[in-house]
Amino acid sequence: MKQKSLEIFIPGPAGRLEAKYYKNPKFGSPVAIVLQPHPQYGGTMNNRIVQLMYNIFLENGFSVIKINFRGVGKSDGVFDNGQGELSDAAAALDWIERENMDYSQCWVSGFSFGALICMQLIMRRPEVNNFIAVSPQPNVYDFSFLAPCPTSGQVVYSDNDELVTKESINELDERIKSQKGVEVIFSKIKGANHFFKDKEKDLRSEIEKYIKEKTALI
Repeated sequence: MKQKSLEIFIPGPAGRLEAKYYKNPKFGSPVAIVLQPHPQYGGTMNNRIVQLMYNIFLENGFSVIKINFRGVGKSDGVFDNGQGELSDAAAALDWIERENMDYSQCWVSGFSFGALICMQLIMRRPEVNNFIAVSPQPNVYDFSFLAPCPTSGQVVYSDNDELVTKESINELDERIKSQKGVEVIFSKIKGANHFFKDKEKDLRSEIEKYIKEKTALI
């Protein structure tokens, strides 16, 4: 039977947030949220990388939600330079946790601007077990708030990213590596650009490998 996602609205700090949600029927399933790229550059929850990540979680036994940030699609509100979007992400995490009180693990993820919000969110939410940040932009946004990074996770980046310098990724890697007690895997997709054009299979493979490893004992 085909797994069916629901198009829903959830309560957010600036009004309703448009969302897509899949509930895994298995007791104790892990939960995940997937966060969209920058709203002012055409980013929505229907972005193909966001959809790819959503599908990977769904296919690997998660209950999963993706949202349109405030002012995007049918979501209420207006763009708020990251602060409001962080509150939107927290509201989505609240919602999926309430809907799945028996969850075994809690994951947050995002692409590009969504990767920034994802990594800001883990600083506020101690229940998060793992994160996946795809194409973060440490040359554009300040990641010094990861002091220290509280959660193990995966950073997926491209070695031919036209929007992100290799130096900034290396600096982010060194910053997190110097911390004890967390393991953050940096996964490089060779020959890919920021949007993983023609490299979706490689991206899927890296993310899926990480998820399977971290959920093997559930």
